[in-house]
Amino acid sequence: MLVLMSAEFDVDRESTVPDSQEELLGRVAQGDEAAFGELYDQIAPRVLGLVRRLLVDPAQSEEVTQEIFLEIWQTATRYEAQRGGASTWILTMAHRRAVDRIRSSQASRDRDVKIGIRDLAVAYDEVSETVAVRIEHERVEKAMSRLTELQRQAISLAYYGGLSQSEVAERLQIPLGTVKTRLRDGLIRLRDEMGVAS
Repeated sequence: MLVLMSAEFDVDRESTVPDSQEELLGRVAQGDEAAFGELYDQIAPRVLGLVRRLLVDPAQSEEVTQEIFLEIWQTATRYEAQRGGASTWILTMAHRRAVDRIRSSQASRDRDVKIGIRDLAVAYDEVSETVAVRIEHERVEKAMSRLTELQRQAISLAYYGGLSQSEVAERLQIPLGTVKTRLRDGLIRLRDEMGVAS
C-alpha cells in the first residue's frame, strides 16, 4: 500500500510541475491567456523588483511593469530561445523600459526647468534702473551739446530719427558724402566726450 501511495504521489507531483518560462512564452506567442497568467505569476515579482530599483517611485514602477507585460503579450512571437532564456529576455525588456522612463522623466524635468527659467520674472531694482537710464541720458545730452550744430543735426536724424544716410542727405539737401563725414566726425567726438574707448 505504501508503494501504491508513493506512485500516486509521483503522478500528482508530475502534473503540478509548472511549465518552464520558455514553454510558457511559446504558448503566450500563440495567444494562450492561461500561459500568460502563469508566466506573470512566475516572473512579475522579479520584473517589479528590477523596475522599482531603477525608478524608485512605486506608482511609476507599477505602471512601467504593466507596460512591460503588455509588451510581452504583444511581442512574445519575437522571443528566440536559442538567444537566451525567457527570464533574461523579459528582464532585459524591463530594464530597457525603466531606463526609457528615467530618460523621458529627466527630459520632461529639464524642459520644465528651462520654461520656468524663461518665464521667471527677474526681480530688479526699478528705481536703480530708472536712475541709471537717466544718468546715461544726461551724459549723452551733455556730449551732444558739445557737437557742432551740423553734426548734432545729422546724428539726431540718423540715430534718433531712424533715417538712413541717404535719407538724411535728402532731408538736409546736402551731398551724401557730407552726411557721412558729419556722422563720422560727430560719433568720434561723442565717443571722446563720453570717455568710451575705441
